[in-house]
Amino acid sequence: MSSPEIEFLNSQVSKVFRIEDVTLGNPREWIARYRGYFLNEDTAAAYDQLADAVREYNLIPLFRKGDDDKQIIFLAPPPDIPKPSTRTTVNIVLFILTVLSMMLTGVDVPPQLTFDSESAYILYKISHILTGWPFALSMMGILFAHEMGHYLACRYYKVPATLPFFIPAPVISPFGTLGAFIAMRGIPKNKRILFDVGVAGPLAGLVIAIPVLFYGLSISQLGPIELPPVGFQGTLEGNSLFYLLSKYLVFGKLLPEPVSMNGLSPLLYWLQYFFSGHPIPYGGLDVQLNSVAWAGWGGLLVTVLNLMPLGTLDGGHVAYGLFGEKARKIFPLMIGLLITFSILPAVLSLSLTAFNFNWLLWGMILFWLGNVRTQPLDDITPLDPTRRALGIFILIVFVLLFTPIPLVAY
Repeated sequence: MSSPEIEFLNSQVSKVFRIEDVTLGNPREWIARYRGYFLNEDTAAAYDQLADAVREYNLIPLFRKGDDDKQIIFLAPPPDIPKPSTRTTVNIVLFILTVLSMMLTGVDVPPQLTFDSESAYILYKISHILTGWPFALSMMGILFAHEMGHYLACRYYKVPATLPFFIPAPVISPFGTLGAFIAMRGIPKNKRILFDVGVAGPLAGLVIAIPVLFYGLSISQLGPIELPPVGFQGTLEGNSLFYLLSKYLVFGKLLPEPVSMNGLSPLLYWLQYFFSGHPIPYGGLDVQLNSVAWAGWGGLLVTVLNLMPLGTLDGGHVAYGLFGEKARKIFPLMIGLLITFSILPAVLSLSLTAFNFNWLLWGMILFWLGNVRTQPLDDITPLDPTRRALGIFILIVFVLLFTPIPLVAY
């Protein structure tokens, strides 16, 4: 780049930035680095002004914080962004397969039926697959709303992104799916946009999941917790604070209601059961979830998995917007918490069979993904007060939806 061009860039940067020093760099990485301070607090407007000024040189500004509390502007070539594919065949095929998988999962098998083999059980489900539509409609509605929340937010802010990819899992998942995802192909301009894209999914999903849960509970029946038939395993869904309250609002009591509290006070009993899922309240009263209520409960679980304040999860975007680089410190704490919730049931119930593998597996996946984050082009502009309040609300929602023991097998 010629000297007159550098002088022009310097003049444009000086309109928004008090330059203390300038360093020329490798054109493949960045053209120039400016250290100093912004002239006013509206760094979002400063970014737009500078981006417009240097666009004709095929450059973009990068706003960063230095280790010495100084602010830094890089002028760099724009990143290579893959052109969005117009082919939607894979998305459509995965969507159809996931719907079929959910329908198969949603088939209700009468408890009085017995099967000679696993294959006979599967054949029964396949032959009655059309009866699984209430669960499939409910579960897919929640997932679809979640992913489209992200997708539409990306479209609104002109961040390139793929359509949702749904993951069918007819055997290994109790919901017939391992979830869904979209892939951002571009870099968000600032933390505010990254935050909005992150929260759009969980909020949209909850708008569907909460009514589905309450409707499902309202048409479910109360009944005793009985031993499963020989050769089969029973499963109880875990409780979050929100789920406990939901059942109380519908049925007027805390569920499951045990026959006996084994000499413990109600507070100690519920603390033990909430954090361990044991002892199994055999003979006690509980809601016998129908397929719609099961989808609603699953929607809450999917939401809380995404709201964990780690890495590139939705909750990670929220935590990064609220706390900046300090959010990285949450990673080891959260991994330690998941390990604790894996061990705690076995400790409280004095039984190794109560070990909670659910959170241990999720913790291993998160550890493998690593303590990484999406860094926006403007890494300086903070969240505005409205977004900060929404971010705190999202963290409270995470606490209310967190389920110490997602599934209890018996």
